[in-house]
Amino acid sequence: MSRKYRKFSPEFRDEAVRLVIDSSRPIAQVARELGVNEGTLGNWVNVYRNEHADEEPPLTPAERIQLAEAQRELRELRMENEFLKKAAAYFARDPR
Repeated sequence: MSRKYRKFSPEFRDEAVRLVIDSSRPIAQVARELGVNEGTLGNWVNVYRNEHADEEPPLTPAERIQLAEAQRELRELRMENEFLKKAAAYFARDPR
């Protein structure tokens, strides 16, 4: 049994991609609403993002501050995690 493939117009594809990107909604949710396969819509979004990668707006000062804080917190958490791993290994081999 052969499958019948649906053809979508370029306008429909563009609008579907815009719904995902502009509204920041999950691809799966938009795909369900439009009756499109999730993988298909994901492919369309990936193609759009690859074609428009250099058009991304620059970060605002508030976003830069937030990014720097998140990176600092990530560094600290990684250091704490490494310390805890070493402490756990130390106590695991201590035969008290």
